[in-house]
Amino acid sequence: MTTAHIVIVGAGQGGLQAAVSLRQEGHSGPITLIGAEQHLPYQRPPLSKDYLKTGEADALRLRPQSFFDDQNITLLLGCKVTQIDRAAQRVVHENGTLGYDHLILATGTRNLRPPIPGLDRALDLRTLDDAGALRKAMTEAQSVAIIGGGFIGLEFAAVARGLGLEVTVAEAALRLMARVVSQAMSERFLAMHRDMGTTVLLGAPVTEVTDTGIVLASGETVSADLVVLAAGVRPNSELAAEAGLETENGVRTDAQLLTSDPMISALGDCAAFPDPATGLLVRLESVQAATDHARLIARRLAKKTPDSYAAVPWFWSNQGDSKLQIAGFAIPEHDEVSREDGAVLRFAGEVLSAVETVNDPRTHMMARKLLASGAPPTRDKLKSQGYQVSST
Repeated sequence: MTTAHIVIVGAGQGGLQAAVSLRQEGHSGPITLIGAEQHLPYQRPPLSKDYLKTGEADALRLRPQSFFDDQNITLLLGCKVTQIDRAAQRVVHENGTLGYDHLILATGTRNLRPPIPGLDRALDLRTLDDAGALRKAMTEAQSVAIIGGGFIGLEFAAVARGLGLEVTVAEAALRLMARVVSQAMSERFLAMHRDMGTTVLLGAPVTEVTDTGIVLASGETVSADLVVLAAGVRPNSELAAEAGLETENGVRTDAQLLTSDPMISALGDCAAFPDPATGLLVRLESVQAATDHARLIARRLAKKTPDSYAAVPWFWSNQGDSKLQIAGFAIPEHDEVSREDGAVLRFAGEVLSAVETVNDPRTHMMARKLLASGAPPTRDKLKSQGYQVSST
């Protein structure tokens, strides 16, 4: 496929990495990268952290325009793809149509918008434009209510408290970050945010957003000058579904990130693929996964080693002075073991599935190497190697 036209829908980090890796792998044919936003590809993780403090958008940019010119990558920005014509191998966008020999879907996710009356009064934190609007609004506010106690909501809460705002987090679940971390880590971060002076309300679904704040299911009202929505995300898989591709919590792929159409791949937050450890269909909201996916697809299209995706997932979240790092992938049902050093080990039955740490990069890196070392480590094997595998 060295001379084929490859079209990439989605100009986030995963889409950009696909274009970069294709050139690195020797692809000499045309590459077109299509992005719905007007901005050059940029980093999203700092939007809820450093960017809100500094406002330095240029620091987020991943590549200058000159890079795309030098690498002969056509960049279509502010351009939304509306249809995939699989029979003709063409995509339809707002300004016309474009043929492809292979299509890569890197469409990412969007904010989940629950059916809450008045939700249009709340601000999102998903794109650079969202973050710019939110940063401006913060300068005119003294208090903020955040709908959702996941990574983004808590990262923003820490920044807002650091800037002196009164902060309330309303989380519908009974603990923070319940979908992605252990009970012990939820409790640790709950204590940290409350120590910072943030009001955290658990088991507190929001039923209305008003001009003066939010209303909870209990009837309690929370006054706020500003309301921010951080209630999770949904994969942008509608384009694929409308084209007849298989979808299931995202665009369904095989272990090589191929969709049900052999001329179309999917990567990153929108892709649901078989977990190499369990075989279960998973979707990872992670920059690391998106870039790893992109590199694998580029190798496959360059006719190199036909790898299956087997990288150990890892995630991070900076909240105040605490850097949470997760190696591996666990679900809420997995067991947890809290160690004396503060790490939390997660187990699927007898097999290690993930390790959670805070401000402990050494243990995090050891965990990543351990999880990537071959057969998944069991409790007995870890114990024989001197690891603490029982709760303190």
